[in-house]
Amino acid sequence: MEDTRTLRFFNRGPSSVARLVFFSLLSLILLFVDSRFNYLESARQVVAVIIYPFQRLTALPGEALSGLGSYFTLQRHLIADNAALHTQHDVDASQLQQLQVMQVENAQLRALLDVKQRAEYTVQMAQIIYVERDIFKRKLILDKGAQNNIQSGQAVIDNTGVVGQVTRVYPLLSEVTLVTDKNNAVPVQVLRTGLRAVVFGSGNTSELELRYQPVNTDIEVGDELVTSGMDGTYPNALPVAKVVKVERDPAYPFAHVVCEPLAGVDRHRTLLIVSSVIPLPERPVVKEESGEMARFNKNMKRSKP
Repeated sequence: MEDTRTLRFFNRGPSSVARLVFFSLLSLILLFVDSRFNYLESARQVVAVIIYPFQRLTALPGEALSGLGSYFTLQRHLIADNAALHTQHDVDASQLQQLQVMQVENAQLRALLDVKQRAEYTVQMAQIIYVERDIFKRKLILDKGAQNNIQSGQAVIDNTGVVGQVTRVYPLLSEVTLVTDKNNAVPVQVLRTGLRAVVFGSGNTSELELRYQPVNTDIEVGDELVTSGMDGTYPNALPVAKVVKVERDPAYPFAHVVCEPLAGVDRHRTLLIVSSVIPLPERPVVKEESGEMARFNKNMKRSKP
């Protein structure tokens, strides 16, 4: 038989409307009391301290996403700025190198102008536009030719000494053979003693040779060689080379004298072409000796020990 009594697990309380009204009035009363007397300030601080960790915890995902986005944005800007700085650095380095080259060229041009003003002969300024590719041929091509009254045989100098000699002339260009060419020879004079000699090229841009000097010749390391003006090839007293090594071996009749060119034969780009030297009278022709005189000289040579 069914039990007519109903088991009630929850007691029925006030209605929802009554609860809403009650809590609304309670909220208004608390707001009024707090605004007038600040009774709930300490409670608010305690509650704020308690819920602060939860607030930080709930804010972490948003902050992490924001920080991640900022990181990638900053990384992108840094990469772009770094690339721009590298490009600017390359441009600045190139401009700095060009400035240094221009400063060196300007210094050399000032020195050439000073030589031009002090020289007793007329000169023309020319620039090197080609260099002989064959390492065994020490030749340069200048931008002055027959139209500029350049003639074969004219000396070419810089602000420190003789560079070479014009050996071939074209309408707009001229070819210069350097003093260091192995087939070139320059009549020189030792400035200290006045000794006349001939200095030869060795094929090396940093070396000349003073050949056929007896072992007892008065020549020392440090002696300066200048053009002697002989043969009408080079003007007188142009610096050519400096003696850097003297070797004397009694087993050989001649001393081995090595010199260093004073001019920048492989450095400068602008050079001076010296005007032609005043032509000298033709060398007199030596008449052939008579038969008796020739036999006498021949016998004298044989009689010498």
